[in-house]
Amino acid sequence: MNAYTARSAVESLSGRDRATLLASARKVIGIEARGIEALASRLDGDFSKACGLILACPGRVVVSGMGKSGHIARKIAATLASTGTPAFFVHPGEASHGDIGMITSHDVVMLLSNSGETEEILTILPFLKRQGNALVAMTGNPRSSLARDADAHLDASVSTEACPLGLAPTASTTAALVLGDALAIALLEARGFTADDFARSHPAGALGRRLLKISDVMHTGNAIPMVGVDATLTEALMEMSRKGLGMTAVVDSSQRLMGVFTDGDLRRTLDDDQMDLRSARVSHSMSSHPKVIGPDKLAAEAAQLMEAYKIHALLVVDADQHVVGALNIHDLLRARVV
Repeated sequence: MNAYTARSAVESLSGRDRATLLASARKVIGIEARGIEALASRLDGDFSKACGLILACPGRVVVSGMGKSGHIARKIAATLASTGTPAFFVHPGEASHGDIGMITSHDVVMLLSNSGETEEILTILPFLKRQGNALVAMTGNPRSSLARDADAHLDASVSTEACPLGLAPTASTTAALVLGDALAIALLEARGFTADDFARSHPAGALGRRLLKISDVMHTGNAIPMVGVDATLTEALMEMSRKGLGMTAVVDSSQRLMGVFTDGDLRRTLDDDQMDLRSARVSHSMSSHPKVIGPDKLAAEAAQLMEAYKIHALLVVDADQHVVGALNIHDLLRARVV
């Protein structure tokens, strides 16, 4: 359907047609919302037991499901893995043809099936029991074969599907997804999983970048521009040119910060007709109270500091004012902090 035909089809809808479509959508949302709301009242000791089995697990959580339940299982595995619980998905059909070798006896296995009678799931169940895996089932039928054989059963049943034919998994898959989220977050809180932990598993994401530490992006060791307090302006300029950060730290014999000499300080020095640039000491032109930051601060704080004071570089110091690093705005841009 081309763009013109699509627009024509939309424009041809009557007011009654539009109202019918909106009513249908609102009905679906209402059915699924009620299905989710009913989950809370059914949480019981089996939910706590499932959490306990996973928290005590020396291996990983292996999540499996067939069809639409498989799609939900993949998402649950991904959510668990990103929130502190090592997990991965195994397709039950592939498991019975070799992939079951990915599952060790140390793993907890979570099996999803709305009916609790999915053939591919029940086929691998005897092997898992013989291997001694702890089994967590998530079904819509507490009396099913899968629910009975599991060590803990999570009841994801719904009174009705949102599909008017009662065929397409809709409310049931939403309920399973929400129950999986509830499990993942309960485990996250039990483990004391923090935003820093989350960022470490999402280094390329926006949150990961916001939680980068200064120590992750700063220049260290010989890459730090640094001269002694007795250095000449010429020596300071050479150091600035070599290190390319637009400034140099001025330190005492123990590398304790005494000041900073920047491109701006150089311009001001050049405007001083009384200054002999060949013999002048950098200590006469440096800024004695520069803005600094600690290595454990967030890189985002460095960006805020630079913006607030209209500067383009910062020295990094420890608690005793020893220079341990340096960075400039380009380092933050490369790390996509700004």
